[in-house]
Amino acid sequence: MAKSLSLDLRTRVLAAISCGLSCRQAALRFGVSASSAIRWRTMERVQGDATPKAVGGDRRSMRMDRHAGAIGALVDETPDITLEELRAALAARGVSTSYGALWRFFRRHKITRKKRPRMRPSRIARIL
Repeated sequence: MAKSLSLDLRTRVLAAISCGLSCRQAALRFGVSASSAIRWRTMERVQGDATPKAVGGDRRSMRMDRHAGAIGALVDETPDITLEELRAALAARGVSTSYGALWRFFRRHKITRKKRPRMRPSRIARIL
């Protein structure tokens, strides 16, 4: 994922705009896109500064922790439930989620979802 442009560059572009240049002229002068300069100017007017937002990372799947009790109850009810069946059961209860968010929930809480029992070792050949 691309890295956001520095705050120093943003403040220099915004200073040039406040000194009388248009957003497009300031963008051309500092070598950034016109849409970025316009967006930074809008951010400065709305929120007071043009600091970049956080980039990357998973910010949504932590919402599933609110429903940990419901997920645990469904898994205890039906131990061999698949993630897709669990997603459908949660949707019936009014919780909209994705397959990936459920998968990350189980990984974060170190809950394994092994379906089949282990097979006995082969007598004929070693299995790697």
